[in-house]
Amino acid sequence: MSEPYFLTPAFQEKMWGGTRLRDEFGYDLPSDHTGECWAISAHPHGPATVANGPYRGMTLDQVWAKHRDVFGNAQGDVFPLLTKILDAKMDLSVQVHPDDAYAEEHEHELGKTECWYVIKADPGATMIYGHHAKSRAELREMVEAGQWDQLLRRVPVKAGDFLYVPSGTVHAIGKGIMVLETQQSSDTTYRFYDFDRVDPTTGKKRPLHIEQSIAVANVPHSDPQLNREETIVGDVAVTQFVKTPFFAVYRWQVNDGAGTFARGEAPYTLVSVLDGAGSITVDGTAYSLQKGQHFILPNDVKRWTLAGNLMAIASEPGVRA
Repeated sequence: MSEPYFLTPAFQEKMWGGTRLRDEFGYDLPSDHTGECWAISAHPHGPATVANGPYRGMTLDQVWAKHRDVFGNAQGDVFPLLTKILDAKMDLSVQVHPDDAYAEEHEHELGKTECWYVIKADPGATMIYGHHAKSRAELREMVEAGQWDQLLRRVPVKAGDFLYVPSGTVHAIGKGIMVLETQQSSDTTYRFYDFDRVDPTTGKKRPLHIEQSIAVANVPHSDPQLNREETIVGDVAVTQFVKTPFFAVYRWQVNDGAGTFARGEAPYTLVSVLDGAGSITVDGTAYSLQKGQHFILPNDVKRWTLAGNLMAIASEPGVRA
């Protein structure tokens, strides 16, 4: 019988994390400074565990390795996507991620293109998104002069906003923001600037990666053009935020209704329920959905019906050349 596979997340403690993952979603957190929920993850630094079905108790990376038919016999050594929820009680460090070629050569894993759906944002919250340097030489000069306020570009954000963060984008999630992040399955981060903070656990500043950051940063910065589309599936409002060779990301919003979806070209679908409650019906069986659940619709799920009052973010692997 075809069925969705629900997942038990892994959690990451961070100096900038807090308790909002527990307050907002009811998760059992390892501490009061938990920054990341690795919700749909096959990465070795925090794999999620299958909670139901024939693969119950297996981690997602194990299912990918041993049961590739679940994913339509998709190619690749590693499961390509990683879905997280991040809670920034404090500003994250300013970061930049490499592309596939640089990451393969220097880190031996995938590059890291990502995107954020803003779940919550305190009044006045901002992201660092891009920079003002016109050339790599100017970028280096401003960094060496410590002109971070002049260099870094801040943008205001609110709940419901979506930002696409291609590899090479200088960025940082700001204090008071919670996002759902869809990214390539990579844990390579180059820390560009950390506001001269001291890590309370070590009493020292965290290491920076200035040379790598300058090497991989996009210069000059330009905002990517998104191919956003709005469609209706039954009573479900579907927003396509972005479709790239790395992933496609959608919002499913249903209010007192239902909609039946048919699988398209993507071999499988990742889903995170961020608000409300309802159900998903697969192969004649209805599965209840609650805020904070995460699941995969495997390849043998060809049709499904979403119903209730809920909002979910769905993603699919992109088609790589």
